[in-house]
Amino acid sequence: MELDLIVSELGEEEPADLAKRAEAIGYDGLWLTELWGENAAVQLTEMAAATDEIGLGTAIVNVYSRSPALLAMTANSLERASDGRFVLGTGVSTKKVVEDLHGESFDRPVRRAHETIELVRRFTAGDGERVRYEGELLEVADFPALEVDVPIYHAGLGPANRRVVGRLCDGWIPHNIPFSRLEEAFETVVDAARERGRDPDEITVAPYVPTAASEDPELARETMRRHVAYYVGSGEGYRNAVAMKYEREAERIANAWREGARDEATGMVTDEMVDDLGVAGDPETVRNRLRELAAESIVDRPIVVVPEPATTELRDNTIREAAPERF
Repeated sequence: MELDLIVSELGEEEPADLAKRAEAIGYDGLWLTELWGENAAVQLTEMAAATDEIGLGTAIVNVYSRSPALLAMTANSLERASDGRFVLGTGVSTKKVVEDLHGESFDRPVRRAHETIELVRRFTAGDGERVRYEGELLEVADFPALEVDVPIYHAGLGPANRRVVGRLCDGWIPHNIPFSRLEEAFETVVDAARERGRDPDEITVAPYVPTAASEDPELARETMRRHVAYYVGSGEGYRNAVAMKYEREAERIANAWREGARDEATGMVTDEMVDDLGVAGDPETVRNRLRELAAESIVDRPIVVVPEPATTELRDNTIREAAPERF
């Protein structure tokens, strides 16, 4: 099965070294997040130069901190640097990140995503036409399109954002949507795709799969609980995604987290939530669960995500034990 990897924190490991290691143990793709501290495009350039086959992508860059033109230029450069191995993964991020870090207004995020992706499509069309665009939020005029074929995946969580995926994107990166609700959530993507005359079967489903593998299964599961509590408490979109199945639990966790009761919030994450939102346990359990996700669901391209609360030892063990060479 195809299996990709995300590592949010590289620690002391250099990007190129991580990429070479991931390629050597069989991962098909390596994706980078981007929040604060490091520029994903620069890191991916280092990774592209150090590897030969592994796919590379952003999961995700937000649609506020870079203009559509800059996203198109970034995609063009990374597509060239990687010899065609790059995927542009976008998302709207959160109000906290957009307003308090980037100083932009978190205005109409779904519309912003739609217009940004639509413009990136036009800027990379390579059809000889000069790009002119007048949207509700964005407007450009009279620049030629670049000639670059870069797949665009979008991390749409809510129904309106999932429709953006169906209308415009090559792939969907769901995050914090319970695995048991993925197929139901994808129906919104399917409907939007068909309305545009697109084939939904050509849209890749590539979810974040938070994964923790340890010989101490309880350590792995506790790490996953803290991971879930952090996301539920930190962003409305994430809370709403979890609430697709766990509405009451998500509300209680979010309230506790916002009040500063972080340990209490973590303790509210049930075993059922751990198993429906991630993969945690001893190495063999983790590998069996990843096999099930790939074989028995709509998932095309699972992306193993090391939970951010993980220790360095748990992080390294998870990367090693979940690697395709172990299957």
